[in-house]
Amino acid sequence: MALTPDGRPIPPPHAAERAMLESWLDFQRATLARKVDGLDDRQVRLASVPPSTMTLLGLVQHLAEVERNWYQRVFDGREVPPVYGPENAGGYGLDPARGMAEALADWKAEIDRGRELTADESLDAAGALSPQAAAVLGADSVSLRWILVHLIEEYARHNGHADLLRERIDGVTGV
Repeated sequence: MALTPDGRPIPPPHAAERAMLESWLDFQRATLARKVDGLDDRQVRLASVPPSTMTLLGLVQHLAEVERNWYQRVFDGREVPPVYGPENAGGYGLDPARGMAEALADWKAEIDRGRELTADESLDAAGALSPQAAAVLGADSVSLRWILVHLIEEYARHNGHADLLRERIDGVTGV
């Protein structure tokens, strides 16, 4: 597997559909990890500009919740609580007692669970949506393929946010 100079896995230029989707998702995940690397606790809690309260720590927590939602709740039909409790269902809220090391461990655990739950599943296998999500999408289920594409999009969007946050914190760009 080829790597970028900073160690992220480069998606193959030619691959089967599942390998391509999973490699792009892994690239986006690695990009997020790279964006928070080397920052201290104060820095990962800094918001970009008012009125936004978005932080790098909050983004990692949010993406742990996103992973849990799509793999455990939607795809596998599990009734699991939010990673950071019902009062922080989106994951963005910060707890002074919880830092980046714990958030990264939670995030990586959710990624591992998702991989386990989908390892032997077809891209056409479906997961059930909540009534609220079904009303928005106009369907009561989505395929694993849809979930993977959505997660790539979700990470890419939030990595753009992370670009701006990281640049504001220490001027680093392009990671």
